[in-house]
Amino acid sequence: MKLAELRKKGYQALVDSLGVVGMLRFLQQLEVGYGDYTTERQQWLDEVTLTDFQSYVKQKPQ
Repeated sequence: MKLAELRKKGYQALVDSLGVVGMLRFLQQLEVGYGDYTTERQQWLDEVTLTDFQSYVKQKPQ
């Protein structure tokens, strides 16, 4: 399946499921984003200790 055909079928599936207005509202929520997720993720993961994680898990409701 070519990309153009895939895109057309995707739009049609959204219209069928959400209606035209719903499809447009959904598509407006999509954004390209910015930054380097991998680098940023590594930075915040380096800051979390095993003890921090265990404390967090214990606080979560079951």
